Amino acid sequence: MGNLKNIKIGIIGLGPVGMILANKLKEAGCDVALCVRNEVKHSKISTSGVVLENVMQATARFDKVYRNIGDLAELDLDFLVFALKTYQTQDAINEASELNTEKLTVIAAQNGIDVEDMLIPAFGESKVLRMIVNYAGNMVSPNTVKVTFFTPPNYIGSINDMKTKEAKTFADILNSVGLTTNAVDSFELLKRSWEKTILNSSLSALCGVGRLTMAEAMNDPDTVELIEQIISEAVKVAENEKIHFPDDFIRQCMRYLKKGGDHFPSLALDIINNRPTEIDYFNGKIVEYGRKHYVRTSLNLSFTNMVKAMTNKNIISRIPGAAGDVNRKIMSKGIVNKNSTQATYKNVNCFLGIDLGSAFAKYTVIDENGAPVFRYFLPTYSADRQASINVMQTIASNFNIKYSCATGYGRKHFKESNIVKTEINCAAAGVSHYYSGAKNIIDIGGEDIKIIKCDHENHISNFYMNDKCAAGTGSFLSEIAERAEINISEMSSLASLSNYNNELNSFCTVFAKTEIMNWIFDGMTTQDISRGIYISIANKVAKMRLDPDIPTYMIGGVIAHHPYLKVLLNEKFNKDILIIENPQYVVSFGAAIIAMQSFNKLNLNEPPTSDEKEMINEA
Repeated sequence: MGNLKNIKIGIIGLGPVGMILANKLKEAGCDVALCVRNEVKHSKISTSGVVLENVMQATARFDKVYRNIGDLAELDLDFLVFALKTYQTQDAINEASELNTEKLTVIAAQNGIDVEDMLIPAFGESKVLRMIVNYAGNMVSPNTVKVTFFTPPNYIGSINDMKTKEAKTFADILNSVGLTTNAVDSFELLKRSWEKTILNSSLSALCGVGRLTMAEAMNDPDTVELIEQIISEAVKVAENEKIHFPDDFIRQCMRYLKKGGDHFPSLALDIINNRPTEIDYFNGKIVEYGRKHYVRTSLNLSFTNMVKAMTNKNIISRIPGAAGDVNRKIMSKGIVNKNSTQATYKNVNCFLGIDLGSAFAKYTVIDENGAPVFRYFLPTYSADRQASINVMQTIASNFNIKYSCATGYGRKHFKESNIVKTEINCAAAGVSHYYSGAKNIIDIGGEDIKIIKCDHENHISNFYMNDKCAAGTGSFLSEIAERAEINISEMSSLASLSNYNNELNSFCTVFAKTEIMNWIFDGMTTQDISRGIYISIANKVAKMRLDPDIPTYMIGGVIAHHPYLKVLLNEKFNKDILIIENPQYVVSFGAAIIAMQSFNKLNLNEPPTSDEKEMINEA
């Protein structure tokens, strides 16, 4: 193969397929360049490399990680790999066409039938290879893939046998590092692409429509019968295309699928998360070729049309039954302007901020002018994972979301946002949108208290947090109120009726509960107990650093439900502290503002500012 370091390979698309391939090509010694649009993933791969876990275990670092496809032009590539979903490919091809040189060979490392045809207009038929990938994985972090299986071999070939030498070179590179890949002729390549697509089509749409994992689908006799019939239809279509399989092919497929794990196929996840799907190149292609040969493909047609209907963002809220009802209820509760119609925000750019706090997850959607149009919250520790999926589906169905930002304790585990930021950055952005200039921000959350100081240009100049203990936070308030048998919704009004001036001696929840019990035994009224608890929290906040010469604003869920705290803090700091409107949503609103600003900068091709570079997002 010669010197592998002289073989230059670019990869567009860094999902599991692209990341596994990138890792192995780097291990083989090739000069590998990556194109990663997502800001978080780009940052993580640039600093920490690509990590493979489970079936494959390896880490590879890359010194050429780009945000734009056009940046690959300076490298004079030998191979350019497209490892994207089919619905993402055409936009990438439009940008990548300028990379075409006489020596360049392009590779479609994608699932589906005829996916390579998308590359031909830009690069020419003779320059296109197709790779049939028989490995898979799940993303566990922006730069880490849990490799779930590799069923060797992969296959690679020239679609018109004009680049057989290049196909063999690429296969040899992968074979040298254990990613077994056979170089085959165009006829064998076509057969293998149908074989893989039939397997994918048999389960993917069914699992998405039925919300079933592969294991669940294969353990239900009713769905097993459907799966077998879907495969049978596809085999009849393939035979009319002169693609012949062994007599026991269907039995082999069922045996292979029986080994499927308790997870969702990629296309099913796209359906569940209301994203575009590759159905046109899966079951849809089987239907297309069936019509060509007058072969009935009723089940493949049914699943193709069901998937298209379910992923049509304008139709989901009109689905009869539970799905439509849930969508309507979420919209009714969360929409800011109750007179808005469903189509109001479908034709304007919108931006999403998600604050995954310790107690609640807050969602805010803003329009292109920065005005909030939707707000919603859910308990963070709800056992119903479907609730979060329902909210995200409703947002995707009713708003033209162009960019999103996640923040809060759970931001590292939220894979659906474009970027992540700390809640400190988002709090500052949210308050600064309404109140520009130097300021203090007091944020009392479920597990911590933050004091944020902004300078005259709205930049964060300093911030302070309470110690690791949750003393004085929302969780502390809830537990103490429960022990005192005080309805937390009435606590603020009860405290306002008292003149009691003592406080709790301990902020340890265990000791504080004991002290509360002593107050109760001493006959103290709920009004006095409520005020005593608030005084304790106010004193805790008052010990933190606050600039007395600039305005102070309060945000967070605690102040939203305990406004009497403001009265006490006004006294402690000898100034009037302003509570921001809808204080529990300020951080998610700030995240949406950052998403809008980031999107606008990307469109203007402006470099990020130093503040924007400081991710503090550890994503």
